[in-house]
Amino acid sequence: MSEIKVNKISPRSGTDVTLGDSSDTFTVPSGVGLTLTDSTLLLPTTVTATTEVKTNKISPATGVAFALGDSGDTFTVPSGATIVNSGTATGFGGGKIGQVVSTTLSTITSTTSATFVDISGFAVSITPTATSSKILVLVNMGLSAGGLGNSCQLRMMRDSTAICINTDGAIGSSQPAATWQLKEYRDTRIANQGMNFLDSPSSTSAISYNVEWRETEGTTLYMNRMFGTSDSSSYPWTASTITAMEVLA
Repeated sequence: MSEIKVNKISPRSGTDVTLGDSSDTFTVPSGVGLTLTDSTLLLPTTVTATTEVKTNKISPATGVAFALGDSGDTFTVPSGATIVNSGTATGFGGGKIGQVVSTTLSTITSTTSATFVDISGFAVSITPTATSSKILVLVNMGLSAGGLGNSCQLRMMRDSTAICINTDGAIGSSQPAATWQLKEYRDTRIANQGMNFLDSPSSTSAISYNVEWRETEGTTLYMNRMFGTSDSSSYPWTASTITAMEVLA
């Protein structure tokens, strides 16, 4: 076998260059590179190989969606590999959790306000990735209102808007629209108040979820402790949490 060395191979005018015939194989030795400069490599419709292909970018032909494989094919992401999505992922079905944010208030706070006020330090902020996303809000609170028969009312808030409240309208002007009410009968009791709500904010801006509260019978409302207090194992201190999860459409 002889070796031919040349700097350039060109076709005759108007004719492509053909390398070999059907079933011929051309081998590029290890360490040898093929370089295309401002050119297009045209591949056949089907490329069959068991070798590894490494590239920085795969793009579809103009105006054509890029398809990976055929029905029944499986693509495996090895352990330790990461798929990063900077666009909009579609076709995966709904109900996936996109992100979770949570805060825990482990200190004691109280109010004597007869009108709804925010609970300081008890809020989460979340930015939905799509307007079609829903936000599942989970709240758990330890509350105590002192004295026989005293109570309080609470409502969930999205920014400055009360959510998960009754919308039928009150019998009288004194009746508030609330999310839930605590009716406490003993100074030595903490009521664990839990609630969840699936919100549809239709937004991709940052949203704050928090809880407002008010006492209703002229007493003090406590969070994370009993109304009464004593250095005793019967008087625990607690923590309260609020969590928001983005549920993708």
